[in-house]
Amino acid sequence: MKDAFGIPQSLLVLGGTSEIALATVRRLIARRTRTVWLAGRPSPSLEKAAEGLRSLGADVRTVAFDALDPESHETVLGKVFAEGDVDMVLLAFGILGDQARDEREPASAVRVAQTNYTGAVSAGLVSARALQSQGHGSLVVLSSVAGERARRSNFIYGSSKAGLDAFAQGLGDALYGTGVHVMVVRPGFVRSKMTAGLDEVPMSTTPEEVATAIELGLRRRSETVWVPGVLRLVMSALRHAPRALFRRLPI
Repeated sequence: MKDAFGIPQSLLVLGGTSEIALATVRRLIARRTRTVWLAGRPSPSLEKAAEGLRSLGADVRTVAFDALDPESHETVLGKVFAEGDVDMVLLAFGILGDQARDEREPASAVRVAQTNYTGAVSAGLVSARALQSQGHGSLVVLSSVAGERARRSNFIYGSSKAGLDAFAQGLGDALYGTGVHVMVVRPGFVRSKMTAGLDEVPMSTTPEEVATAIELGLRRRSETVWVPGVLRLVMSALRHAPRALFRRLPI
């Protein structure tokens, strides 16, 4: 069970090699978390991540999970919840894609959409139902400021995050009053392996800074978390900018 400050004892990570997710888990282990399931495609990276967390004193298990195989989600995730209550599910998988290639190759664009949106809808609904059945828990969904308004430079990725964000907000409304808390996290540009080689932008952040914001959001029982917080004002202005002006902005 979570303590009075919202820190989970047990945690399921969907996307077990995500740098943001692992930074979050490390922070939560330092506070209270003792049992962790890392779900992802079997790989040396997943096992290395698990070993690193075990060295911090947590009981860590790996789970074979594929976002692109939604038909398996109910069975795979059901086995985790059958082991006992899960206080928090962190939905952290996703791919950035390559905008130029994805525009040329629709199949690549579809893979971005299926991973970031379709897979998340499936895993999110399965997790939400399980949390609701046990009567408590948090579902934390890693979205992105890219979903606030599609930009020319990454509209395929941005549109997939827009769909995910809207889904998570609606799911949170559907679960209100059930004991299940849904929190949407909207980071800006995160300096990580996924964004290596890309030009850094103003107000960029790190996995550790996102992890800090997630912990604070859990303690406050927030529904939406912006990282950094100033992006809430920036994106509000961009979202309402006239389209003709928005096209000309260097973003």
